[in-house]
Amino acid sequence: MHITLLGAGAWGTAMALAAARHPGGHTVTLHARDASQAEALRTQRQNARYLPGVALPESIEISSAPLASLLASSPHCDLWVIATPMAGLRTALAAMADVRAPVAWLCKGLESGTGLMPHEVQAQVAPHLQAGALSGPSFALEVARQQPTALVAASTHASVRDALVQAFHGPALRVYANRDIVGVEVGGAVKNVLAIATGLCDGLDLGLNARAALITRGLAEMTRLGLALGAHSDTFMGLSGLGDLVLTATGDLSRNRKVGLLLAQGQSLDQAVASLGHVAEGVYSARTVLQRARDLGVDMPITEAVVALLDARCSAREAVQALMGRDPKGEFA
Repeated sequence: MHITLLGAGAWGTAMALAAARHPGGHTVTLHARDASQAEALRTQRQNARYLPGVALPESIEISSAPLASLLASSPHCDLWVIATPMAGLRTALAAMADVRAPVAWLCKGLESGTGLMPHEVQAQVAPHLQAGALSGPSFALEVARQQPTALVAASTHASVRDALVQAFHGPALRVYANRDIVGVEVGGAVKNVLAIATGLCDGLDLGLNARAALITRGLAEMTRLGLALGAHSDTFMGLSGLGDLVLTATGDLSRNRKVGLLLAQGQSLDQAVASLGHVAEGVYSARTVLQRARDLGVDMPITEAVVALLDARCSAREAVQALMGRDPKGEFA
């Protein structure tokens, strides 16, 4: 296969490495929008900013050509993977509206302003694409280091699911197919918000009981929203639901959890985000997740508390007190 990844951040680089190492002998192109970054990748053969110390094999071609030129010069590409943050997805999809090969994205979240899931953005700007998402519990650094990982290829198109499995399923990376793209994308968006809450819990030293309660009740919130949007309940007990939530809420490599930890320490949101050096999607999608839930009449109290904290309408401890002070109710009510 010829696989092109658009975006040379941590995730684009990690998945380029996964494709290049595949036993199938794929041809891999990694596209960096910034020409100076592309030149550094070519000469240093590592992504020093995002994945320092991980060598890029010579077989990965580095490109910084304008996207239109890259699309025109790659008519035989078998799979395009968009590895930009959520904020860059709409622009990338619009440019790729006439691509005939399968297209997938790695970003997780809802679009700021519109509240749309990635596949809904695609339906607006590139409705004829055969497209889907590659998601699941994974840190880019561990994928780059070839540590065992399992992902989900989600699409209503069998061609997209099959292409993602063929491109990436290998000795260190398992790829499972799933038709429920709504459930997979809801899981990917909401888990980032919930990870901020669990980081807050850990930062306040509330204990493991509190962390377990937040994760479990957070999963209930995620599932309620997903079902209201038409997802299948089974998806939330799978890799992109429970799996991704547990990883992001407890893993030390989680940027969203780190935001919660820093807020608990008294940092402002601006300070916390600036210290990361990477995008923490939960910060940008929390409000849109909550608005989408409100529009559907879905109760999401943990998300409500996170948004109040991000908007500086309460302190970290006040957010916890608001959750603990809720009226009693049945667990599955």
